[in-house]
Amino acid sequence: MSRRRLRVIVPTALALFAALAAVAAGEVVQKGNVRVSFEGQLTPKTLPRSGEAPVHVSVGAKISALKESDPPKLKRISIAINSGGRFSPSVVPLCTIREIQPSTTADALEACGDSLVGTGQFSAKVLYPQQAAFPSVGKLYAFNGRYQGHPAILAHVYGTKPVPSSFTLPFVITERKGQLGTVLTAALAEVTGKAGYITGLSLNLGRTVGKRSYLSASCPAPKGIGGGAFTFAKARFDFGSRTLSSTLTRSCKVR
Repeated sequence: MSRRRLRVIVPTALALFAALAAVAAGEVVQKGNVRVSFEGQLTPKTLPRSGEAPVHVSVGAKISALKESDPPKLKRISIAINSGGRFSPSVVPLCTIREIQPSTTADALEACGDSLVGTGQFSAKVLYPQQAAFPSVGKLYAFNGRYQGHPAILAHVYGTKPVPSSFTLPFVITERKGQLGTVLTAALAEVTGKAGYITGLSLNLGRTVGKRSYLSASCPAPKGIGGGAFTFAKARFDFGSRTLSSTLTRSCKVR
């Protein structure tokens, strides 16, 4: 199948972190010695009441532990997004895990560049026998794909320290009824194994192809009201021995 060059609307990682830093309503939750900071936003903030318009969704989490100890490994992360938003995977060509794993960032983009739906960054600590955990950071590129028969965001991570390595983290997309209708779920333990643990992860998703959009949304304001606050996203962080949940509230205007 031939691949076409398509227009991608994805801010740089620097712009993403600047946007996340500007969000005052990020939430910090703590249980025992584990602390999680969860942030995110939806742009633009002016949307139609009925119908949908193209949007970008940004989410990010940082994991730390008190008293200079290492946090437990994050085994699973689940992010539920307001039902006013909609994913349209059919808008973008599919990429398969075998096309991007293992590979460098350049090779992954060469193989699945037309399936790109977002960017981000990650931070982790890599474990070596009889040594302190080694910090590692790298870029993340998100591709439209499928995993175990479900639509998925394939988050390809590539780092060069302490040694070049890559892995692909599938965020499975499921739909459910209720206020938070779209759920992204990733099993991190299956990917990172015993070699290390993730301490930070950010995703900025958004893509348009012609007049169609991979992500679209409406403003969930009641009829007759010009806008208001709504539950934007809820994240669940499963560490095995404990689970932390964090909810973000955002606002929108009706155009």
